[in-house]
Amino acid sequence: MIKFLNCEIDLSKKVFQPRIETEFWVGKAIDEIKNSKLKIKNLEILDLFAGTGCIGIAVLKNIKKAQVDFTDISKEAIEQIKINLKLNKISSERYGIYKLNLFEKLKNKKYDVIFANPPYVALDRISEVQKEVLEKDPKKSLFAGRNGMFWIEKFLKEVKNYLKKDGIFYLEFDPFQKEKIKEILEKDYNPPSALPPFGRAPDFKFTFRKDQFKKFRWLKAMY
Repeated sequence: MIKFLNCEIDLSKKVFQPRIETEFWVGKAIDEIKNSKLKIKNLEILDLFAGTGCIGIAVLKNIKKAQVDFTDISKEAIEQIKINLKLNKISSERYGIYKLNLFEKLKNKKYDVIFANPPYVALDRISEVQKEVLEKDPKKSLFAGRNGMFWIEKFLKEVKNYLKKDGIFYLEFDPFQKEKIKEILEKDYNPPSALPPFGRAPDFKFTFRKDQFKKFRWLKAMY
């Protein structure tokens, strides 16, 4: 059992253990949402790659107007999310749980906010991963191809289709991936504008942000 913000998080199903860097930026994001212009009666929020469900549960406990969908491909993660929702006394009327791969089965859904903490450890950098992490955490929750970008690239390709107008997404990544992510967003989403009537407005306004250790760790993007 661990604390994540003001939530109790059980780890009995041995899914990916939340990191203190994640707790730091999620706390910042929740404060932003509470103080933002998203004055909707019921904010619709997606916790993608949910793992223990810690992000979505922290949202539900701290933002009273929020409704959260949790998704994960792992059977153990789905079981863990259910345990943690019950542990934190979250009403079943405020959430949905989906066992799925990325956005599949969410075809007609659009969200005000999407949180994504995908596997992003590069196989090429496995020597830098702490031995304890390799022993405790499921490999599929850690690694994402040679450069760690497999799930991030798929997410960035599809996320626009699941955001409402003025929707926001938050993404955690490895600091060394910052420039590649920036390149993808600028190339695929923010092409150079041509002269009217052929100009195209940028799809996303985005900013990279640092964690408590002064390393670029998370991204905020508004659609």
